[in-house]
Amino acid sequence: MPLLPEEHAREEIDKQLLQAGWIIQNKDEIDLGAGRGIAIREFPLKQGHGEADYLLYGDGKALGVIEAKKEGKTLTGVEVQTEKYSTGLPGWVPAWHKPLPFLYESTGTETQFTNRFDPEPRSRFVFTFHRPETLIGWAQGLTGIATADRVSSPRAVYGSPDTLLKNLQNMPPLIADGMRPPQIKAITNLEKSLAQNRPRALIQMTGGAGKTYTSVAQIYRLIKYAGAKRVLFLVDRSNLARQTLREFQQYTAPDDGRKFVELYNVQHLASNAIDPVSRVCITTIQRLYSILKGEPDMDPEREEHSAGEMIPTLRQEPLPVVYNPNVPIEMFDFVFTDECHRSIYNLWRQALEYFDAYLIGLTATPSKQTFGFFNQNLVMEYPRAEAVADGVCVDFDVYRIRTQITESGSMVEAGTYVDKRDKRSRRVRWEQIEDDLDYTASELDRSVVAEDQIRT
Repeated sequence: MPLLPEEHAREEIDKQLLQAGWIIQNKDEIDLGAGRGIAIREFPLKQGHGEADYLLYGDGKALGVIEAKKEGKTLTGVEVQTEKYSTGLPGWVPAWHKPLPFLYESTGTETQFTNRFDPEPRSRFVFTFHRPETLIGWAQGLTGIATADRVSSPRAVYGSPDTLLKNLQNMPPLIADGMRPPQIKAITNLEKSLAQNRPRALIQMTGGAGKTYTSVAQIYRLIKYAGAKRVLFLVDRSNLARQTLREFQQYTAPDDGRKFVELYNVQHLASNAIDPVSRVCITTIQRLYSILKGEPDMDPEREEHSAGEMIPTLRQEPLPVVYNPNVPIEMFDFVFTDECHRSIYNLWRQALEYFDAYLIGLTATPSKQTFGFFNQNLVMEYPRAEAVADGVCVDFDVYRIRTQITESGSMVEAGTYVDKRDKRSRRVRWEQIEDDLDYTASELDRSVVAEDQIRT
């Protein structure tokens, strides 16, 4: 007998909870000692509050609830029902906080989450459920911020612990010594956007204006003052990853005097193993996708070329990403994407959206698709013309050189040995041309490369 839509949704929710480390129990067979995280089905609440589809326990105390809906149901507006459940906990049930702070609504296909500890809490879509130890840590106020670095912040209405968002709304003034005005503006505007709880932001700064340095300075503040436990810095080829690592190695904390890498561990991923003590992970989006797929490792050659160059060998729909228990959605609090162009937002979008994290894009040349991906939230715009006027960048002129080949094409004579590159593997082999090969100007630099067009 086929499952009803509601039953199918709960089957999917069960599967996702188990993957995230929760133990599922029925209300008539509760054993809170079975593990750290227990999800109890159809838990009866106080009179007038109905029953919670799932009541979440962490270390023996109630943490939150899940409201299950059939697939296709719009989750917007369901928060009111879930919030009602959060206030209906019977008096005999031990809880970390009352009302319950962590609320989920899910169809098994879509899931949204609300952290009631946040100022003006509102729901956000998440890839799946958080792990039990994560919610327990949040209930205890563990945001990854050191005591000496803690920023004073107002308490919530019912004495709740600090959250990442609360810390973002109470950041100390920026120490701008040695920074250029556009870098100061970029950090100031980005922190304003984050304090407004806007999940995505785009920084547009022309090449040479110092956007990577700006990002490192911002990440330092996010770790030290906002309590970010880990930040992911994504690039689309390995040489950019090496350049980014050098920026972190050279950065000196303005309020401390020590190098970034002396204070926090920075890992440039050369394998598919994420070091648990790393505060910053630098990698290509190709390797990130490989990690999420659960591959033990990846051919480094795939990182030497832009992810956009892989389009001809990939399907044109987003690549399927499934939950990886070794890489929970809460692993990173912030994801910075550097020069990830239009093609990446189409082909690799699910990898970018996997984490329950703020997304910050960095680019010199945004496209319409880039603006759309970042919800039109352009927090900084610094074009080349302005950078040249400020003396930050040097102006240039473009000269077009016309040759006979670029105008009319040419011919490779029969008997000539040429190197031939396979588009998929990029392997090169020598091959002799048996017949004259004519090519047009439009084929130049696409199917044929002529390296000696200009003679002096």
